Amino acid sequence: MMVLNLLAAISISNVAGAGVTLLVIGLVFVLILSIAYAKLRVEQDPTVEAVLAALPGANCGGCGLAGCGAYAEVVVADHGLMGKCGPGGDTLVREIAALLGIEAAASAPVRAVVHCGAKRADLINSTRYGGAATCGEGQMVAGVMGCPYGCMGFGDCAAVCEFDAIDMVDGLATVNYDKCVGCGACVQACPRGLITLEKFSEDPLLIITCSSRDKVKEVRGYCKVGCVGCGLCAKLDPNHFQMEQSLAVIDYEKYGRSEEFDKAVEKCPRACMLFVGKKAPAETNAAAAVEEYTDHR
Repeated sequence: MMVLNLLAAISISNVAGAGVTLLVIGLVFVLILSIAYAKLRVEQDPTVEAVLAALPGANCGGCGLAGCGAYAEVVVADHGLMGKCGPGGDTLVREIAALLGIEAAASAPVRAVVHCGAKRADLINSTRYGGAATCGEGQMVAGVMGCPYGCMGFGDCAAVCEFDAIDMVDGLATVNYDKCVGCGACVQACPRGLITLEKFSEDPLLIITCSSRDKVKEVRGYCKVGCVGCGLCAKLDPNHFQMEQSLAVIDYEKYGRSEEFDKAVEKCPRACMLFVGKKAPAETNAAAAVEEYTDHR
């Protein structure tokens, strides 16, 4: 019995000793980590922290950076990027300017535009697609909608928009400009690159509702409203309109209404132009909307 008691005492002593040893080791590690934290800690710029707190926290990537944290650091270093946060808008620009102790320069909002105007009734010889109802999957199927450039209508862009700013209307992605903040999530979601972010130097803004680079015969074979590359707009107003691979494009760096501009819109034989924005005319035909816009500007 005495031997058993002795062995038990030794075991208890060993366990206690091991416990003390582990405790000491733990304390040593805590001390080492505390010293390392104090030595290696990077002090955060209080201005960056203040800008980050002012940001909406959407982490949408619309500014072209990984998230709000990265944007806050860049804005403090380069004040010219204050207007890159779509969700924040002009209110955020003023807040950041106040934090940086500078004056806020007026900036035009950036919003999403869809370069396609073809609804289901406008498509010719489109293939009925019965696979996964996503644009990403549909893009892998030849002839899914006839036009190889246009909106497939499955709503990938609408699904990723956290602001509920895109509606699918008769198979066409349509931006609600009362809700759009220009975050750019829809731009990344569209596998055909139909959506771009444009600076709304004027509201409404004219856009080309087509992305086809095909010749007139091909376009007429699959779409009733696609650009046929006639070049009439570029001839009437070469300052604002150019032709790129049979497609009319607008130079938004020079954007501004003029008599030549309006004439080019009115004469478009395919009516593949559209005024968009919060102040867009009720008339969806751009040529017919020129007069309405002129009366109300």
